[in-house]
Amino acid sequence: MNGPAVLRALRDNGLSLGFGTLFLLALAGQAVTGQADYNSQQLSSGGEPVSLGQYLVSSSFAVDVAENWQSEYLQFFLYIFATVWLLQRGSPESKETGHQGPQSDEQQRMGSHAEPNSPRWVLLGGWREAMFSRSLGLVMSGIFLASWGTQSIAGWAAYNSDQLATRQDPIGWADYLGEPDFWNRTLQNWQSELLAVGSMAIFAVYLRQRGSSESKQVGAPHQETSSTS
Repeated sequence: MNGPAVLRALRDNGLSLGFGTLFLLALAGQAVTGQADYNSQQLSSGGEPVSLGQYLVSSSFAVDVAENWQSEYLQFFLYIFATVWLLQRGSPESKETGHQGPQSDEQQRMGSHAEPNSPRWVLLGGWREAMFSRSLGLVMSGIFLASWGTQSIAGWAAYNSDQLATRQDPIGWADYLGEPDFWNRTLQNWQSELLAVGSMAIFAVYLRQRGSSESKQVGAPHQETSSTS
């Protein structure tokens, strides 16, 4: 791939590459600072410090990562499905009033209204088209459930580690699902994500960010709803 092609690829994929880079940097920072915090707690309780490699495969690191991932994907999963039916007049994230619902095949450019360059599964029709028409929500919900399951297992292991350290009996996974520790980890993330999404839906009605696809045009009236207006 020559120089201009590389630059074009970087430009065309800047959003995903930019956030991917920031994600890796933040994850690395979490690993380093998390190890330092973990070792500080180990030393204060008379335990042995661990190496970075040991910390990365520990239940403590896994549960911290998973509990954040599941809340983020819950946010997207709920927002994707909610915006099919729920509206917010004036928000660029909402469809226009009266246009709620999955819309017609013509509006979605599927079925007999598919175009020659439509995705392959749309052109094939049948169950493939039905699956593809719900693929974004299905993938987001699948990642959410997988992350939440990982959080529950890693949290259970971390909880039992603390139990043993204080000479208490470990508990089973099903019992851990009823523990305040599990639901505290879960709900403290859910409430923040739901607040952020709801705030964005309202703020975007009255506030602008010039040049952002998440904002209406600066001069658009407050009551103008669709981001495609």
